[in-house]
Amino acid sequence: MNLPLHALDAPDILLVEDTASMRTIYESHLRRAGYRTVSTGTAADALEMFRVHPISVVLLDLMLPDRDGLDLLVDLLEMRPETSVVVVAAERSTERTVAAIRRGALDYLVKPVTESRLMEAVEAARRAANIAHDPHSAESRAPLPDFIGHSPAMRDIYDRIRAAARSMAPVCISGESGTGKELAALAIHRLSARAQGPFITLDCGAIPPDRLESEVFGHRRGAFVGALSDRLGAAELADGGTLFLDEVCELHPTLQPRLLRFLQSGLVHPLGAEAARRVNLRIISASTMPLAEAVRTGQLREDLFYRLQVVGLQMPPLRQRGEDMLPLAETFLARYAAIEGRSFTRISPEAMALLRAYSWPGNVRELSNVLRAVTVLHEGDELTPAMLPTEVHASGLPPATAAADLSGLTLAEVERRVIEAALDRHDGAVPKAAADLGVAASTLYRKLESWRTD
Repeated sequence: MNLPLHALDAPDILLVEDTASMRTIYESHLRRAGYRTVSTGTAADALEMFRVHPISVVLLDLMLPDRDGLDLLVDLLEMRPETSVVVVAAERSTERTVAAIRRGALDYLVKPVTESRLMEAVEAARRAANIAHDPHSAESRAPLPDFIGHSPAMRDIYDRIRAAARSMAPVCISGESGTGKELAALAIHRLSARAQGPFITLDCGAIPPDRLESEVFGHRRGAFVGALSDRLGAAELADGGTLFLDEVCELHPTLQPRLLRFLQSGLVHPLGAEAARRVNLRIISASTMPLAEAVRTGQLREDLFYRLQVVGLQMPPLRQRGEDMLPLAETFLARYAAIEGRSFTRISPEAMALLRAYSWPGNVRELSNVLRAVTVLHEGDELTPAMLPTEVHASGLPPATAAADLSGLTLAEVERRVIEAALDRHDGAVPKAAADLGVAASTLYRKLESWRTD
């Protein structure tokens, strides 16, 4: 048991590695970088050291002589959840990687680990542990870039984005078109230890099959007819940062095995190159189709699915974000009024009722486009129902709540009519009416109760 000799040297990194030679190498790297470390080769000693010292980062080998490292990982995080655990394994096993990340590991390294890769993982782990230790820090409370809204669904997304940013695990973001999948990917990148590195987007569905391999992995001059110069692929361009694979389920089947090999090895072999080059990047993917469904239909390889979706994130559609409609609409209207030189400052209650009632199949992107069109085609201080497109008017509001009949009503009265209309459409079923309006059922129950007591 390698306990430190001086109290002043109290370690904050615990190294758990059963191979003595590897332990010596890693300790040398860490101490050269100025880290205070303590190390052991057994799970029993690791638990004791963890109890005694203010450990913030654990480097954990999974193959220990007295216990499975995954079980030890769970115990360590139960004792101090704010600890950052980086797994160091002898081989890359998809099953073990997924298990480690889901049990709370921040990163998963495969031996042999280079000094630079080890230092990068430890620095990211220290940063994540500092944020977790102080949940009220400025960084943990910072608003996510480009997102608008504080509905329960979005608060959950913000929490998951921050949690994903602490890890180096691959993330797959799913959701309908227009829900903000790329914004979520960019937020994860900006909040991660790779924030200073590049964020490279590759639209897997927009590249012709004959150019896919070159676009992803690059090529050397003369590799094929038309290759007049060397070209870096997206994987090399993203070195040190994040590679975002948009619509990954559209990836051509012939490239999927090559992508899988790259994810397993971290080696990029451009077309026409004599040797492969190792790159260090994080993969974030996105898909309109759930990846599990793509596997079921044969569109995506199952082994690639397990590599891409270690951490999953489901973006909510706009119809489930009822509380966010007003701030979203007002923000877009103000933004586009400024761009187009218009004087819009508000949205009428009747127009807002129509915006809330519409199902928004194109989600936030469609709302943005509608309000951009309003500012281009109309002028005035107030957005009125007449300025909205036909499809928004045909949103299912019955004649009793048509825009022309809402004139002179207060916003509370308009809201009540819209809710009552939704309840009529669903024969009084509150959960169905709530889903139709994009609000929680509890919100409607509270409204109904308040009306009964008026």
